[in-house]
Amino acid sequence: MLCTEVDTVDRLALPRSGSLKITIIHLEPGDVWVHALRTRRLFYMTGLIPQDFIDDLIARADIVEVVGRRTQLKKAGREFKGCCPFHDEKTPSFTVSPGKGFYHCFGCGAHGTAIGFLMEFDHMSFVEAIESLANSMGVEVPRSESDQPARRYDELFSLMDTVARHWQSCLKESPKAVEYIKTRGIDGSTAKRFGIGYAPDGWSDLLDKFGKSEEATERLLATGLIIQKDNGKHYDRFRDRLMFPIRDARGRTIGFGGRTMGDGEPKYLNSPETVLFHKGRELYGLYEARQALRSIDRLVVVEGYMDTVALARHGIDFAVATLGTATTDEHLNRLFRLTENAYFAFDGDRAGRKAAWRALENALPQVREGRQIRFVFLPEGQDPDSFVNDAGADAFVKMMDAGLPLSEFLIQELSSQVDMETIDGRAKLAEMARPLVNKIPAGIYRELLIESLATAVGITSPKLEKMMAAGSSANERVPYSGAVTAKKRPRSMASGGPSVVRRALTLILNYPQAGRKLDIEKLAGVRRAGVDLLIALIETVQSEPNITTAGLLERWRHDEKGRHLGKLAAVDLPADDEFDPAAELDECLQQLAIAGRKERIEFLIEKQRLGGLSDDERSELRQRHQGHQDQGL
Repeated sequence: MLCTEVDTVDRLALPRSGSLKITIIHLEPGDVWVHALRTRRLFYMTGLIPQDFIDDLIARADIVEVVGRRTQLKKAGREFKGCCPFHDEKTPSFTVSPGKGFYHCFGCGAHGTAIGFLMEFDHMSFVEAIESLANSMGVEVPRSESDQPARRYDELFSLMDTVARHWQSCLKESPKAVEYIKTRGIDGSTAKRFGIGYAPDGWSDLLDKFGKSEEATERLLATGLIIQKDNGKHYDRFRDRLMFPIRDARGRTIGFGGRTMGDGEPKYLNSPETVLFHKGRELYGLYEARQALRSIDRLVVVEGYMDTVALARHGIDFAVATLGTATTDEHLNRLFRLTENAYFAFDGDRAGRKAAWRALENALPQVREGRQIRFVFLPEGQDPDSFVNDAGADAFVKMMDAGLPLSEFLIQELSSQVDMETIDGRAKLAEMARPLVNKIPAGIYRELLIESLATAVGITSPKLEKMMAAGSSANERVPYSGAVTAKKRPRSMASGGPSVVRRALTLILNYPQAGRKLDIEKLAGVRRAGVDLLIALIETVQSEPNITTAGLLERWRHDEKGRHLGKLAAVDLPADDEFDPAAELDECLQQLAIAGRKERIEFLIEKQRLGGLSDDERSELRQRHQGHQDQGL
């Protein structure tokens, strides 16, 4: 074992925050434990993380989803706004730009990418933030100096897929399990498509086959496939159950759901939370839906694995299920990244309506123009599985089409809890609706819902809206600060004070693709402040044409020259057809080149006045004078 200390962190893809001293312990070839003395953190690495992977990760990350999981955001034009999570404020000055992939606070100046946000908010190291973000997106973190990816994940993924195949083979060998799925209307092709298997009865089926060493047992424990007893011994978690593998976006098995085939309890048993599986984030059947459909026009959320499988068996490939939890913000984020039309199908009994109401409450912050959320209530005593088997796919689709829009369900449910014939009852309705309405982002949808509520309550819409606004200061409309309106052109920035360099930096940050074909030689010899940084940004864009705004910011996050780039990237530039960022950038370079030539001439003239010009400098001065005259300058 080798133990050494170093003062640089460049080669380890660690944050460059001062002179951080780290201890590197080499346990075996390719494996590195890194102890950051300043943060007292210990984390595992295998090789180094390639820069192109980091750039791609940032480009693909949904910054609104990352930030929105940790602080409340509301849609404001092309961006999202909220109160800054890094300092106390009552008036929202924190903006998140999904198009640019970064956040910025106009109050305290905090800014960064999804990686930077995880580092600041969750107090992660750079590598931890990359691994956390990659894991949430279902992406492996490659290592450039090792052929083996991080074992703690890859070995677990491999184990889960192996166990899934094992249980599929066990299904074929179990007449009882085969007969059960037939009685449930599941044919062979559907069972194969969803990877359905069977966990044999017994306490140690998996342990005997896949836990033959201490290390193998630890992997089984880490994936939740076995349980450790108080005496330190282990036993299988899933026994005598029909098994449903839960897959991530890449089709890898990350967890399981097991269903009894008799009267045992619990009816459904899910994998516990593990490093691979987070039930509040995953949707069963989403991978299969994406494989079956070229484009997803709508998704229907049901409550169970059997519901999803039964609907797919009847050609309804757009069904997904939550994993024993209420619908979460993360579920909704995933749904609305794929479609604008979300349906929730519940049993028609009291429990079904209660589950629907929880889904409604969680969906309110996601409601906005263009999105349609409907609630489908099946006849009492039936679930999607039994209904589609009895009535067929067409009947289920008709039930979906007749589902209650979110606004109608909200008013209907609240109205059922009060006496609408009395003033007191209608007043109570308005009071009950206020915290719910205040969860909805400002916009047309919210205004129309208030109008419907006002009609039900019996007062004017402006009065009700005023009352709603009085209940939550977070919903006040705040003028957007620090942005150029869409009607203005960047040229107006020059007359307003910012330098040409600042304007060029703003353009290249907001529109990296505009710098791909610029003639960077125009800036040769220009000595203005910020030009070196501008050149570096353009060179990066030209060498990596697919880099994004967020990617550029991440590259310069720890650079002293780049610490103000977030402010420039936060400027709201036009997005209409008349605006040509590439032409604007080229104009900036032309102006800088002209200014550079003038400054050089002035320098040479001053040096000539002092009598210090060399022959070469005299020749250069004559040529520059001639060039200026030829251009009419």
